[in-house]
Amino acid sequence: MSKKQIYRITFANQDAVYEIYARKVSESEMFGFLEIEEFVFGENTSLVVDPSEERLKLEFSHVKRTFIPMHSVFRIDEVDKQGVAKVRDMAGNDSKVSMFPVSGKRKERE
Repeated sequence: MSKKQIYRITFANQDAVYEIYARKVSESEMFGFLEIEEFVFGENTSLVVDPSEERLKLEFSHVKRTFIPMHSVFRIDEVDKQGVAKVRDMAGNDSKVSMFPVSGKRKERE
């Protein structure tokens, strides 16, 4: 029995951080985009409903596939089991300017 892979994708979208689960993640034919298909959401088996996950279910309800710009993706993890999809505001960020992630140390000017 082959186990289906599940990926957790974390990315920025309109001043919020999205964390979603999907079965297929690949590089898109459109330059600079990731293609995400087969979204996975939790089942409503209890009386407790997570409003964040419900918001994502509604947002992606009629979406077959989505394309996310590569520069918006923070990380992609292959996970053993699905968690709760969520949306959260970028914490403590009152500014409309975000720092572009760079590697290495900053050179000081002389």
